[in-house]
Amino acid sequence: MPNPKWRHSKRRKRARRTHYKTEAPTLGTCKTTQETHLLHRAYVVDGDLYYRGQIIVPNKNSGEVAEA
Repeated sequence: MPNPKWRHSKRRKRARRTHYKTEAPTLGTCKTTQETHLLHRAYVVDGDLYYRGQIIVPNKNSGEVAEA
């Protein structure tokens, strides 16, 4: 791969890099819980793990039955 013949100044390098910007993450709202979350990611609401509006992993304490 060819190398540049002359050194580019700091100003020229930084001017080129000003166009590299991070994008804001895409957020969505769950239809079941009305919770805002990152798209294509699981999210926690009240200790339950949700994905696409369905409970994937329930809360450990919510399904617990006390034995006498």
